[in-house]
Amino acid sequence: MMYHIFIGSTSDDLKNERKELPRIVMELGHIPVMADYLDSSAVATPRLLQKIIGDCDYFLALVAHKASAIGHDSSLATEYSLAVKNNVPVLSLIIDEKARWKAAKREKSPALISKLEDFKTKLRCGPHETWLNAPDLCQKTQALLIQQMCINPRPGKVRGDRVVDPSVTNEIARLSRENAALRPGIVFPAGGISGKLREELKQALKLLAFNKVSLSFYYVSGENWENTRQFRYIRVFKLLVPELALGKTTAAISSFLGTVLNPDLEKTVRKDYPTPSNTVKKIMADFALLKLVKCSNTEENAGDEVWEITEYGQELYAAYRLRQLEKNLKARE
Repeated sequence: MMYHIFIGSTSDDLKNERKELPRIVMELGHIPVMADYLDSSAVATPRLLQKIIGDCDYFLALVAHKASAIGHDSSLATEYSLAVKNNVPVLSLIIDEKARWKAAKREKSPALISKLEDFKTKLRCGPHETWLNAPDLCQKTQALLIQQMCINPRPGKVRGDRVVDPSVTNEIARLSRENAALRPGIVFPAGGISGKLREELKQALKLLAFNKVSLSFYYVSGENWENTRQFRYIRVFKLLVPELALGKTTAAISSFLGTVLNPDLEKTVRKDYPTPSNTVKKIMADFALLKLVKCSNTEENAGDEVWEITEYGQELYAAYRLRQLEKNLKARE
């Protein structure tokens, strides 16, 4: 299934960050949609924009410390309103208040600051993540999209040559009715396969939650490993799920973990293996033991393993995120 994902943001202050989102959407196998090329002066543009957003499956709202230009036909606030009007799920990426940000890219007018905060409050009512920098934004975007595609799947689009013939649809409907009629007479044993799967997921989550791994970091200006820290397996797994959707080498995983988990933001980690390769391989081997990832080698990556998330790993991640969302809901109640 292929999804159309609309990307909206306050473009002037987020030009560099905005460029990353279409790449992420395409890497996940979906189609990014933006209003960048619409003629805002054309009479038909508002109606066209409404149709474009209404036809999308998800709406990504990226916002930092600048409000949309007042009176601009395709402002983020306007696009957001069209998404809500057309029942398109809005997934928000809001800058963290702790993030370093240039003063020139912040609103100075109290009225605009108040307007922006009100808008952010609206965005926080739905699925959202906060981000600190570009790498963090990329990771959060992937995680948010994968999560929502698991718990809130949309109709999506299919190619014309893959549309099911009406006769096939009728036969499926007939079999469904027949299945519904026969189902009451079938008795399933207590526990069953689904119960066993749930218990396996719970056990895997417990193992990830209680086990830790020590990671050291190598900096550009350093001469040895530094800042050894312990991280729970569940945190490492949560970070890696979006990265492993298309497969990552051990070297790429080491670089990613070094950047994201770096405990000293004043120092820059080195490019090649900022975290120990043997530790990264140990982590991935443990994940493979739990059937969460699989390893493969290709001619292009000879000598370096390529790790991919398994279907079981995706199920476990979805179960973990669902549990987190339920906890947040109970906390608000």
